[in-house]
Amino acid sequence: MLNPTNPAYTPWGKADYEKVYAEGIVFYGTPSHGGFKLDRERNAKVHPALRERDRFYEEDCAWAKVAFTFPDVFSEKDREAAIRTLKEWYPDEYETVTGVILAPGESHVKNDRLFLERHASDWIVISAIRSDQHPDMVECIATIGGRRGQWGKPDSAERRYLVPDAEYDQRGKFGFIIDPTRHALYDGPSSFIARRAAS
Repeated sequence: MLNPTNPAYTPWGKADYEKVYAEGIVFYGTPSHGGFKLDRERNAKVHPALRERDRFYEEDCAWAKVAFTFPDVFSEKDREAAIRTLKEWYPDEYETVTGVILAPGESHVKNDRLFLERHASDWIVISAIRSDQHPDMVECIATIGGRRGQWGKPDSAERRYLVPDAEYDQRGKFGFIIDPTRHALYDGPSSFIARRAAS
């Protein structure tokens, strides 16, 4: 239970509840998010490749670093989920800590990286919207290698294409590759601009 006169503050806001897993390992929940906080002694035991300097480990992915480091505090199901999470989202760190090199297909992050390496010279869709002007088509914005502009600025090499709905719906999990021999370049009225103006 939280001490109402001394609430804990987290990177996600003021905590509205806490759960003590063990001495120095506390989970804090807030209305928007949550995660673990380790005391200094516990955090020092986390491998440097996995350690968060602020001692907070958010609940979506970083929690796995805590469960991996302190397996005796977690259930077998949680420990298995932690290993899967590290492989998927922290593959380089996992390989550093365990010495195990992950095979293709074992990590979302590594698979995404490989996809972008293989298609570094291709036009990859970075944003898409159903076309208001062309039924059964998707208006796509694509850049070479899927690169995005920095600090919210558009990439200077953006192009717009029209892609059939049915084809775009079959895209892979890492992105859609434009085929310039089949997908038409488009410079007509934009559904992106129309939707922004309407909102």
